[in-house]
Amino acid sequence: MQRPSQSITLIGAPLEEGASRPGCSMGPKALRVAGIAEALTALGHSVSDAGDVVPHEVEIGFPGNARNPEIVTGFARALDAAGRQALEEGRTAVFLGGDHAIAFGTVAAALANAAALGRKLHVIWLDAHSDFNTPATSTSGNMHGMPAAFFCGEPGFEGLLECPKLPPANFHLVGARSIDPAEVELLDARGADVNDMAVIDEHGIGAVMRRILAEAERDDALLHVSLDVDFIEPDIAPGVGTIVPGGATFREAHLAMEMIGRTGRMASLDLVELNPFLDDRGKSARLMVELTASAFGRRIFDRPTQPA
Repeated sequence: MQRPSQSITLIGAPLEEGASRPGCSMGPKALRVAGIAEALTALGHSVSDAGDVVPHEVEIGFPGNARNPEIVTGFARALDAAGRQALEEGRTAVFLGGDHAIAFGTVAAALANAAALGRKLHVIWLDAHSDFNTPATSTSGNMHGMPAAFFCGEPGFEGLLECPKLPPANFHLVGARSIDPAEVELLDARGADVNDMAVIDEHGIGAVMRRILAEAERDDALLHVSLDVDFIEPDIAPGVGTIVPGGATFREAHLAMEMIGRTGRMASLDLVELNPFLDDRGKSARLMVELTASAFGRRIFDRPTQPA
């Protein structure tokens, strides 16, 4: 069945200061070169590219361990503003990252939009990591490991950005295989929905996604999806600075995105942690574009043949 045409806004977020390894700032350009606008247009959608956000100038600091809080906060506020504008216009926002610290602003925009519509929001976090550290618990200080703690209401981010908070039960982590001990304790204490690769191995990605999407349907909720390159097995998606073996296979990743797309509930999407400097001839960028197309209605037999 052909999905209805959507109006989509691409929003670039060339942020790399949330991570310890440079290169993610080139991610938006790589996704554009890999043909994200063309792929979505070919599916019948109306696509507008808003360009890259310009971070706001801020002065801020947090107690505890957090690297580059001013830069991350500047991007968060710019992305919140750009995301809210696109969502208020009834468009689907696709954020081209950038490291995962962009989610401070992207999820804030999604939460504000859902609140304005009187709707609930569920966040599907496709990632090897939970990103549930705070400045007090992080050992590295890398803020790309903290956004989920922020938007689920953990303390330590005062002054960063004002937004509604996500109930942790509506935070669905899928594909995790590297979680710090402090994060494990917080996730368990808050009642977050953690689906690590062992759960996927045992039950299958289809069963895991069906349950999550049924919960969103029960709440008549909107979806924000955050897709990290390291969700995927690094052999097929090497362009990432946080390699963790044992990720989702090609078909598992596509099935997850296809199932999300079939709900018609996805209001916003992050594509994060793509580091073209570490990629193999654009392999990871092309895969991220293909996965995005799957979330917007491309069927398995519509996939283009890739050159050898």
